Amino acid sequence: MDIRIGNGYDVHALAPGLPMWLGGVRIPSENGFVAHSDGDVAIHALCDALLGALALGDIGHLFPDTDDTWKGVDSKILLGKVVDRVRALGWQVGNVDITIALQRPKLAPHLLAMRSTLASLLGCGTDRVSVKATTTERLGFVGRGEGCEVWATALLVGTAPDGIPAKD
Repeated sequence: MDIRIGNGYDVHALAPGLPMWLGGVRIPSENGFVAHSDGDVAIHALCDALLGALALGDIGHLFPDTDDTWKGVDSKILLGKVVDRVRALGWQVGNVDITIALQRPKLAPHLLAMRSTLASLLGCGTDRVSVKATTTERLGFVGRGEGCEVWATALLVGTAPDGIPAKD
């Protein structure tokens, strides 16, 4: 048995009239994320954490914003592809921990739905998916309502006796 830990971070600007997706859940809001995909900053950070645990690069490497294939894509599809890659290499999710910094709207009513959605996509129980929300007490770009930051950590467990194949 082997374990690997990865960290992910992502940030997106907010703009009026766009949808807000976080953790695979549509959040009612007057503002949404400016992005090439649907802008789900939580899923993007989680993808980076999973990829980072296995030294497989980052989400921009796999799904570049210069490729129209990924324009407007549902980030749950991106996470599914990352999870498929993780599993193909003999790994599974031990647990994930996500922290979302967003001044508004309040996310507490949506955290359980995010945990359930992500657990389903990751193929694990909700007891292995933590999603927390915080504000920045009106400090910085998050506090001014200009954007959102997300940090994610993923623990993977598996057997990889020959190591992880080098990324291309």
